[in-house]
Amino acid sequence: MLPLTLESGRAQPPRLLCLGAHCDDIEIGCGATVLRLLEAWPGAQVRWVVFTGSPARQDEARAAAHIFLAKAGDARVELLSHRESFLPQAWGAVKEEFERIKADFAPSLILTHARDDFHQDHRIVSELTWNTFRDHLVLEYEIPKYEGDLGNPNLFVPVERSHAEAKVATLMSCFETQRKRNWFDPTTFLGLMRLRGVGCNAPSGYAEAFTARKMVI
Repeated sequence: MLPLTLESGRAQPPRLLCLGAHCDDIEIGCGATVLRLLEAWPGAQVRWVVFTGSPARQDEARAAAHIFLAKAGDARVELLSHRESFLPQAWGAVKEEFERIKADFAPSLILTHARDDFHQDHRIVSELTWNTFRDHLVLEYEIPKYEGDLGNPNLFVPVERSHAEAKVATLMSCFETQRKRNWFDPTTFLGLMRLRGVGCNAPSGYAEAFTARKMVI
């Protein structure tokens, strides 16, 4: 299990499993944290799995993952093609994907959706994360959306302003299909990271926030 430090030189590099229901979820929810981790531990192992997406959106996600994982070592990106918004109906098939991932990758840190997220696809990914990985450090990231389901996270990862800005720049440059959405703009993403930075008194002013439901120290 990953120790409670993100500093390099104090532990083995994390084996990082990033899970997202949709093609931009990982980037929105924990992109700056991934950048910070890989800056501290260049060459770390990463598995990046997205469960839904059209071919056009998968192309965007592939380009974005390439940028976020530039400093990773053994990095594997999987873009699956389950039907967006219908993951609850595909529970069994998605569970099989989780078991397959578990069989050939042993993560020390898992970044996944929040269990209390109002989007049904997000909830299924979170539910199956906990159902499959029962003895792992799991951090649940947050996604801003119309439903207004942002909660009160209990774990904060301060990030450098450069990480925050790189995250936003990649979102805006790679995910062209999403830019028509009125919430998909730099002020949304920077604003949430700034708010979380205030919440943890981050030196840079920016942070990402997570829910940690179970942690062993």
